[in-house]
Amino acid sequence: MRWQGELLHIHIAPGASAPMIALTEARLVAGTGIEGDRYATGLGTYSHRPHVDRQTTMIEVETLEALARDRNIELAPHEHRRNLTTRGVPLNHLVGHYFRIGECVFYGGRLNVPCLHLEGVVGKRVKAPLLNRSGLNCRIIVSGTIRVHDRIEWCDPVTLDAAIRQANEAIPLQPAPE
Repeated sequence: MRWQGELLHIHIAPGASAPMIALTEARLVAGTGIEGDRYATGLGTYSHRPHVDRQTTMIEVETLEALARDRNIELAPHEHRRNLTTRGVPLNHLVGHYFRIGECVFYGGRLNVPCLHLEGVVGKRVKAPLLNRSGLNCRIIVSGTIRVHDRIEWCDPVTLDAAIRQANEAIPLQPAPE
């Protein structure tokens, strides 16, 4: 995989349905999530159904631009409820792949599925338009700090510690909800 993207926005929410808070940098903890975010602390809407693939979520700004252009739906980065907004990153192709942002290494767990809860929180009919392009749920494999404007790039698995890679790959990918 040869591509390079950029991290445009970082958002967390302290609790379920709480407003998203924009950050310029964040500390990510492998196996847990983004410090201060609802899913790292177990206070998210879906925290009662935890899975390693939900440590952080991402969405492409290109999706937001397409919603505005093609559907006349404005969905700002603080509204989509994903933690990270990217540009130039093929999120749908990263399921089962490693990639880097700043000091951190991620593993694409599964594609995110839009839900009626999101429509209720933002007050916009976005479930159908976001089908198959609602972002990516990820595992944090290597802890560290990420910053807005960090480069995002594919990570060759052979560059990672073998024990970390084996432990991660022993956990099956989460199937998308039906």
